Amino acid sequence: MAQSPTAPALRNNSAPAPAERRPNFLVIVADDLGWSDLGSFGGEISTPNLDAIATAGVRFTGFHTAPTCSPTRSMLLSGIDNHQAGLGSMAETLQPDQVGRPGYEGYLNDRVASIAELLHQGGYRTLMSGKWHLGLSPERGPAARGFERSYALLQGLGNHFGADQNDAWKAIDAAPTYRDNGKIVPYPKGRYSVDYFTDRLIGFLEEGAKDARPFFAYLPYSTPHWPLQAPPEVIAKYKGRYDAGYERLRDTRLKRQKELGLVPADQAPHAWQDVKPWASLTPQKRALESRKMEVYAAMVDRMDQNVGRVVAALKRLGKYEDTIIIFLADNGPEGNVIDAPFQAALKPGGVAKLGIDNSLGNIGAATSYVGYGPGWAQANSSPSWLVKGYPTEGGTRVTAFAAGPHIAGGRIAKAYLNVTDVAPTLLELAGQAQPASFAGRPILPFQGHSLAPVLSGKQAEVRQPTEAVGTELFYRRALRKGDWKAVFLPASGSAYPRKSVGNGTWQLFNVAKDPSEAKDLAAIEPAKLRELVADWDNYAKDKGVVLPVAPRTEN
Repeated sequence: MAQSPTAPALRNNSAPAPAERRPNFLVIVADDLGWSDLGSFGGEISTPNLDAIATAGVRFTGFHTAPTCSPTRSMLLSGIDNHQAGLGSMAETLQPDQVGRPGYEGYLNDRVASIAELLHQGGYRTLMSGKWHLGLSPERGPAARGFERSYALLQGLGNHFGADQNDAWKAIDAAPTYRDNGKIVPYPKGRYSVDYFTDRLIGFLEEGAKDARPFFAYLPYSTPHWPLQAPPEVIAKYKGRYDAGYERLRDTRLKRQKELGLVPADQAPHAWQDVKPWASLTPQKRALESRKMEVYAAMVDRMDQNVGRVVAALKRLGKYEDTIIIFLADNGPEGNVIDAPFQAALKPGGVAKLGIDNSLGNIGAATSYVGYGPGWAQANSSPSWLVKGYPTEGGTRVTAFAAGPHIAGGRIAKAYLNVTDVAPTLLELAGQAQPASFAGRPILPFQGHSLAPVLSGKQAEVRQPTEAVGTELFYRRALRKGDWKAVFLPASGSAYPRKSVGNGTWQLFNVAKDPSEAKDLAAIEPAKLRELVADWDNYAKDKGVVLPVAPRTEN
């Protein structure tokens, strides 16, 4: 077990806890997980530990996030729209007209207080281990934003075995940095990321075994985010499992989702976008693609094993029965071709110059750098439209569930929920109210809603049908209002490294009747579309969304 370093970054000087025992919180985030990957959501990957929590609690089939990771994380920890919390775009993709604008700082800004800061102020012990992606400097890291104990990967990704960081990652300006309670430290080379992040969180829990305070533990894994890498013995479990291809996987998962009651019995998937039929691939290409999915499955499997370790630790410490567990993915599955950045950065010679080996037998090892591409990603987001990076259902509807005290379990909740709802939920269950200011500065009031009545089973919804919820990232836009959703995908100009599938016009969907967003109703319901577009314009003005500057026209 890894030993935690010396004194905590924060000291508790808050008011005593109320007489009624307050729950502990464990929030687990999976990185780029597909909506159907877990067994409890229709998948074939071995995930018994997560499935046990999900089925004992309440599964959410309408939980939504931002289209990518750091904007989601800003909303998760603040309860505020990402355009106001500092991640109006990912720090790595800020465009010239966005730099320096309020809400586009590229880190969790001072207009918000993190849920860790608020819970710590209210008497909670606050712990974090995993991916941060909300600021690189010491004053923007987890140790400065409310976490007493923290071990953090600061950037959005890293080699899962800690290998080749100095060369490969620097070549594309993405070398990972780790902070241990605020201090930069080297990563222990050879330790698999999900194993080591779990080691550290369990260590923090054990340190506080005799602490009378309840705890808030935040465990944001970097799996199954690319590069696809996993221990070989776990990869071996899935050898040959995906040889039939992504069409077969999508069909099998959708059938299981119907059996579980997660989707309607007559649900059809959205059509494939930019995916070559499996049968059209050469045998060599099919072998490579199958191997990628085998490694991806191993990453999800290993994550589940480590969740089991955390649960076992909580039980051993006598904390499990008093702990509310919330699990969510940060966005939809990644559909990009991932080795392209290395190839582009290193021409001529490509990835081989760095000792990167993406041959069939090496995929999954520490020296391989691949993703699994649009075919597997769209199978894993099925039946939804598209993947990570898009404000469509495939990019923003994610696996999520909750279990523990205050939660009526054994249910599926199908209402629209939002990642901004998590922070107000935790604060209410902790018996606290959000202050108007924190550390001498005013903070924005929560924009999410407490899910406490949904968790208890007293209510099905936390939003009225008239409440509009906007989304924007990489100039791609969406507005949800009741059963209706408007989507705008530009034909070009996106900052995210994937060819846009948009046509540059607003589309309209009734997602209650058409959750796969397959039937555009813009021509049939023009008044409803105008209403939602006007709502989105109001949202953009209110939140400070920065869109591209319109090109000048010559007179």
